[in-house]
Amino acid sequence: MEKRRVLVVDDEENLRKLLKLNLEGTGKFTVETLADAKDLIETLHMFKPEVILLDLLLPGLGGLEACEMLNRDPLGEGVPIIVLSSLAKDGDKRAAYGKGVVDYLVKPIENDDLVAKIEKVLLNKDSSS
Repeated sequence: MEKRRVLVVDDEENLRKLLKLNLEGTGKFTVETLADAKDLIETLHMFKPEVILLDLLLPGLGGLEACEMLNRDPLGEGVPIIVLSSLAKDGDKRAAYGKGVVDYLVKPIENDDLVAKIEKVLLNKDSSS
């Protein structure tokens, strides 16, 4: 079975490394990481992720603005986004869902929960295409 492509956008280096290690350790995913959203569109077109894990609190371009950029891009608009954020307020979640986010997880995140969410999002994406 071909590995699914996941893009992680988070400014916390240790979390990026941990997510990459844990997700690739399942044998199901190939993971690319970015520390900020400035190269997001370029990476999107080179790596062609099937799902994006996105932090909302990023240096420079924030997560919600990154969602808007993805929504304006012909390739990006079809990629499901799962937010991984320390922001737990309902208003933050509503704002993210308003930008087309498909799921919202509050840090810290259990690896099994994250893998289950990614697999669910990919299953929904596969069945709708």
